[in-house]
Amino acid sequence: MKPLRQRKSPRLRGYDYSSEGAYFVTICTHQRRHLFGSITDGNMCLSAAGDIAAACWRSIPQHYPAVELDAFVIMPNHVHGILFLHGDSGAFKTILGRVINAYKGAVTARIRSTQSDDGLVWQGRYHDHIIRDPESLSRIQQYVEKNPLLWSEDVFFAQE
Repeated sequence: MKPLRQRKSPRLRGYDYSSEGAYFVTICTHQRRHLFGSITDGNMCLSAAGDIAAACWRSIPQHYPAVELDAFVIMPNHVHGILFLHGDSGAFKTILGRVINAYKGAVTARIRSTQSDDGLVWQGRYHDHIIRDPESLSRIQQYVEKNPLLWSEDVFFAQE
């Protein structure tokens, strides 16, 4: 029997994800299902699950005071967002992965409490990009804000 192939971590090796700074994250739904709504004429029309995803995103700073939200968008099958980490918050270290996992868990729990579908909501992992300068921040903010308008060109685009 062949040994199971070890997945390569998408995280930057040796980087401290509790470091103060800006992070761009993308979180996809399980099997890229259009769970959060649809795009009509370049506008995102949120479903009930999309409303939950947006509300949970906005509430992140209530649970993690060392996190500041910037641009974000809920898309039919993924979420893009920019987070700023501002050091430790009280008794525990604010770590990007901890914040994202808590967000995913909260969205999943709320969706399952309102729908009879208890299937998977998210892919197991997420994508992150460490934003290193103001020019990158500006470019990524524009990308996030224009994402619904450019849906058909998006790497995550899929007809449903």
